[in-house]
Order: sequence, then C-alpha cells, then structure tokens
Amino acid sequence: MSWYRKAPGALVVRVRLTPKGNRDALDGIGNLSDGSEVVQARVRAPPADGAANAALVKLLATTLRVPKSSIEIVAGQSNRLKQVRIAGNPDDLARRLREQAEK
Repeated sequence: MSWYRKAPGALVVRVRLTPKGNRDALDGIGNLSDGSEVVQARVRAPPADGAANAALVKLLATTLRVPKSSIEIVAGQSNRLKQVRIAGNPDDLARRLREQAEK
C-alpha cells in the first residue's frame, strides 16, 4: 500500500509519528511490518493533549509551505499511525513531500 492517495483537491498521507523525539523532522518513507508504506515523522512534543498532533501539522505546513488550516488529521488522532489530509494539488503535494522526506 502506498504512503499516499489522491483525493479531489487534496492528498491523504499515511504518517507514522514518533513523539518526544530529539527534533521535528521527516525521516523518510518507511515500511511497516505489513508491507505498507508510511511517511515517518518525529516531533519534540509529547503525546499529551494533542501537542504531538499540533506539532505534526506545523511540521507538514512548514515543510510543504502550505497554511496549517489546509492540513487535517482525519484518522488516528490518538495513535502513532495517522492519516493526514492536505488540501491542494495532490500531484504537487506528493512530489514536494517525497522530496522533503527523502532528504
């Protein structure tokens, strides 16, 4: 399974989030034990009171140069595995996210 899917006017991304990391960063595209792909991200924020989710939204907004309001966590609010919807051109967003994740 791919790490993203295109939706009308948006990109839906599968993310594995590691809270309480040593930095806020994308760590590339990885594989889960079931073979599916995810974007690996880490944030310094703890997983309490939505702080890690807010940090993930900020990280993605900064990385993709889009407003935070265009990013929504649509599944996995309290799990490490999340689905994040990013409004915009899905082809452009996928390309930019892949470039940033592979740095």
